[in-house]
Amino acid sequence: MRSSRSRKTSLGLLAVAIVLLTLSLTAPLATSQTERVLHSFGSNAKAGLFPASNLIFDSRGNLYGTTITGGTDNVGTVFELSPGPGGSWTETLLHSFATGGHDGQAPYSGLIFDSAGNLYGTTTAGGVGSGGIVFELVRPVPPSTRWIEKVLHDFLLYNDRDAAYPVASLLFDSAGNLYGTAEGGGDNGDGAVFELSPSAGGSWTETLIYSFSPNAKGLGDGKSPACNLIFDSAGNLYGTTGSGGSLGNGTVFELTPSGGGGWTETVLYSFASGSTDGAYPLGGLIFDSSGNLYGTASQGGPQGAGTAYKLTPSSSGDWTETVLYFFQPTFPSTDGNYPIGNLVFDSSGNLYGTTAEGGIGDCFGLGPVCGIVYKLTPTAGPWTETVLHYFNDNGSDGYYPFAGLVPGLGGDLYGATELGGTVGRGGGGTVFVINR
Repeated sequence: MRSSRSRKTSLGLLAVAIVLLTLSLTAPLATSQTERVLHSFGSNAKAGLFPASNLIFDSRGNLYGTTITGGTDNVGTVFELSPGPGGSWTETLLHSFATGGHDGQAPYSGLIFDSAGNLYGTTTAGGVGSGGIVFELVRPVPPSTRWIEKVLHDFLLYNDRDAAYPVASLLFDSAGNLYGTAEGGGDNGDGAVFELSPSAGGSWTETLIYSFSPNAKGLGDGKSPACNLIFDSAGNLYGTTGSGGSLGNGTVFELTPSGGGGWTETVLYSFASGSTDGAYPLGGLIFDSSGNLYGTASQGGPQGAGTAYKLTPSSSGDWTETVLYFFQPTFPSTDGNYPIGNLVFDSSGNLYGTTAEGGIGDCFGLGPVCGIVYKLTPTAGPWTETVLHYFNDNGSDGYYPFAGLVPGLGGDLYGATELGGTVGRGGGGTVFVINR
C-alpha cells in the first residue's frame, strides 16, 4: 500500500516487482527502546490531519511540523507541540492554510527556522500560480500571539521558467538565501532546483539554478527531485532525484557554483535497481565527518524493498556506492519496506531511520504494512539492522512513518506517522518519541 505521501512523491516512477526469496537471516526482534505517542491528530480535524514531514525543535524544546490536510479549509496546517508536566504535550495551531487567493495547500515539506525564530516552508499545491508556494511564518511579538504568514513566492504551473510542486524542506545559505527542490516545472517539466534571494522591502526573487531534463540533455540527468538539499564546506549543493539517470532509477547529484551566478550539475551516481542496488531515492542525504554521503533508496534490492547506501568520493572525483543494507520484508522476516525519510547519525556512528511500510503490524487487514523505526550498526560488510519499533494499527499507535527522525535531548528520537493514533483506524496520524 502507498499513502498520499508516496503517491505525491512518486510522480512518474515505475513500480519495481518484488522477487520472493527464501532468506536465512531475518531482522532482529530487539526493542529495548520504547515508543510513546506524544500527540494524536484526528479528534479535531481543524487542528490538522496527516503529518508527513520531518519535525524540528526550537531552543525551548517545542516541536514544529506540518499536516497535509485539516485546518479551517481542510488543506493543511502548521502546528507547534509544547511539553508540559507529567510528559504531556499541548498542540497549538500556528497557521491554517486557505483555499483561494495567494495561500498554499498541502504542505508536504518540513519547516526551518531563521535566526529570528521565524518559520519557512513550502506547499505542494495552491497559490495564484497553482504550483505551490514558499511561505514564511513570522514569530509573534508580545503581547500578540498570532503568527503572520507571508507568501514569498508563487510557483507558476505550466511555466518553463518556474518550478512547481515543491515537497521537501528548504535550506538557508550564510547570506540568507533559500534553496529548495521541486518535482515539476523547469525547462521540460522534469523538476528543478531553485534559489530565493531577499531584497529591500521584504520581496524575494526566484532564480532557477538548475532544470532537470534527462530527455533533452541526454547525459543521464535525473528527474523529479523530492529531497531536501545539503551544502558541503565549499558551498556545493547535494541532493537526489526520484527517477531519471542513466538507467531511469534515480540519481545522486552535485551542483557547483560557477562564475556569473551559474551552477554546474554533476551526476555522482545513477541507481541500477535489480537485486544488487536500490532505486528511486526520495529522501535527502547526510554527510559523515570524512565527507561520505549516506541516504536511502525507496525500492530496489533483492526484494524490491529498498536500501540504505553510502557514497565514497575518490581523489579523481568519482564516487563509489556501497549498499549498507537491503531491506528484507518477505516472510519469515519482519523487516521494514519502502524507506523514504532522511537518515540521522548518533555519536557512535550508528544510523537511524524509518520505513513507511513493512514490520509486523497488520494495518487495515492488509498484512504487515505499518512501518518500523530501525537502527543500522556499522560492521564489516553489510551493516547490522536492529528494529527499534514496529508500528501497529491497534487503536493507539500510529503507522506509515513517511518522515525521518529528529534527535532530541538525551538522544531520544522524534518523528511523525501519517495515519493512526488514539482515534483508531484511519486516524489523523501521530507525533511519537523513541526513548533510547
